[in-house]
Amino acid sequence: MEKESFEDDQVAEIINRIFVPIKVDREERPDIDHIYMTACQMMTGSGGWPLTIIMTHDRKPFFAGSYFPKHTQHGRIGLIDLSERIEFIWRNERSKIEETTGSILSALSQSREDTDGELLDLVTLKTCYENLSQRFDPMRGGFSDAPKFPTPHNLLFLLRHWKRSGDDTALQMVTKTLDEMRLGGIYDHVGFGFHRYSTDAKWLVPHFEKMLYDQAMLALAYTEAYQATGNPNYMKTTDEIFEYVLRDLTSKEGAFYSAEDADSEGVEGKFYLWTLDEIRTSLESDEAALVEKAFNVYPMGNFKEEATQEITGTNIFHLKRPLLSFSDQHGVSSSEDIETLWDVARRKLLKTREGRIRPYMDDKILTDWNGLMIAALARASLVFDNPKYYHSAARAADFILSNMRDSNGKLFHRYRQGESGLSAHIDDYSFFIWGLLELYEASFDPKYLKIAVELNADCLRRFWDDKTGGFFFTANDGEELLVRQKEIYDGATPSGNSIAAMNILKISRFTGSSELESMASIMAGAFSSTVKKFPSAYTQFLLFVDFTLGPSFEIALVGHLESDDMKNIMTSLNKIYAPNKVLIFRTCDSESPEILEIAPYLVNFEMINDKATIYVCRNYACETPTNDPKRMLSLLATN
Repeated sequence: MEKESFEDDQVAEIINRIFVPIKVDREERPDIDHIYMTACQMMTGSGGWPLTIIMTHDRKPFFAGSYFPKHTQHGRIGLIDLSERIEFIWRNERSKIEETTGSILSALSQSREDTDGELLDLVTLKTCYENLSQRFDPMRGGFSDAPKFPTPHNLLFLLRHWKRSGDDTALQMVTKTLDEMRLGGIYDHVGFGFHRYSTDAKWLVPHFEKMLYDQAMLALAYTEAYQATGNPNYMKTTDEIFEYVLRDLTSKEGAFYSAEDADSEGVEGKFYLWTLDEIRTSLESDEAALVEKAFNVYPMGNFKEEATQEITGTNIFHLKRPLLSFSDQHGVSSSEDIETLWDVARRKLLKTREGRIRPYMDDKILTDWNGLMIAALARASLVFDNPKYYHSAARAADFILSNMRDSNGKLFHRYRQGESGLSAHIDDYSFFIWGLLELYEASFDPKYLKIAVELNADCLRRFWDDKTGGFFFTANDGEELLVRQKEIYDGATPSGNSIAAMNILKISRFTGSSELESMASIMAGAFSSTVKKFPSAYTQFLLFVDFTLGPSFEIALVGHLESDDMKNIMTSLNKIYAPNKVLIFRTCDSESPEILEIAPYLVNFEMINDKATIYVCRNYACETPTNDPKRMLSLLATN
């Protein structure tokens, strides 16, 4: 519509004469987008972008839709005809509009998630697993036909179901999906990172946009899958995702940009596609032979234009089997040699690609999406013992703390070109708090835990629904919109309520706060009636439910952080897959005043035998402290 209509002089004249046109960036104002997308779905039965809303001067919607061509065609009304028809109704049949706005506003007010008060239980978790099993594609992985979205929170849920039940089918659904995505064209084999989604059912042809939140959530899924399976390919994929993010999506200040567009020079995917001649010109003959064979490159191209399905003469790299399976060909005899040959070729191709016109970079720095990436990097820094990831996460968090808060400590949503603005919403608070909690567990720097506790308290004051529990999307001191909604659906990103619920629960365990523990219980029932209807639409929220149902653990470590015995404990702990835990540390290098202010109960936790000491607790009841990492692991293995 941008090129077809909004840049057209005739359309512009009509729109400007009849309407006051307003363009909203849905990433900057998701609060507005959520309300009017809900209205669109109520009025039309579906949604999507571009979202077109026509409303009264007092912001009440009375017409909604998605794409409109310039002229009426194939039964779809054109924007010119629509505008003129709306003008006629507005001038001559205003009562119809007022009737429509009244019913829509009433429906919006009633659309808030309510509760039946019952806590979700193991039955809901089992139902979710059955939902996902029924939707699972056994041939290609994933949970739909075309288009196919990564939905990493589904995978995180299935990993926990496998952990709880021992059902290997759940784990196989995870590994099949992760493996197939990594082979497909949805993955950028040359520059790394994942594209937004696959337009087909085979993970082959992507929508070429790259989003920060996808990189973060997928990195978390591959990291947890590595812990669960020990498969080194999952560690390698995580490393590659971060290489892309730290190379291409990181600002000079250390925070993370939002996205890269799908198209360049007006053509979707042009930056990522290759002709055979381009490959042969860039590479030595043995390198080109490997690329042609392994990545399914053909002289006529393998990439079809989406609308016409015509061959374009260009190729999108994808694997039909793992790269290492080609090691008996092309003069190489080992997996190490094939990896070396591909790495040399890939770097050359990347250099060639960097000479092209890049897709547009969306250089907004968003607090919520940065929070997701901070969490992913911090978690991976522990699992892979990679300090670089921790420092990258800490640098981004420190940037937000220094540049994206007002004088009262309230978060802003967006930063760009030296200017912070827009009131933060629940996703900003919850995602960033999550990142801070992960940073604490990766470093045991009490600063991050302290700030997380403070921001969580601010979040509760400003977003919490005192009547039925849960968090509104907008703050009580923010801009007044048509309605204050509560979001729980875990879509392209997790919902703010899903992450906030886990934050409350974990902070209650970190601090020993019975008040927060009670609020976590309220959260477990606040959306129960909605979640029960279709549990697999709320898989991130069910991670929280899984934690509440247990077994879950509070692990307190006491000792000297840099001692060999403490390092051995951390190495043992980070190798295993034990997602439902919190990890807190009291140093014996000093009196630990900072951590004792946050968690006063730690005053009773001391070293024994003058060695690093482990306290494994469940529901605040602790086993006999131990110095033995094996004893710790055996306690964590109990159900």
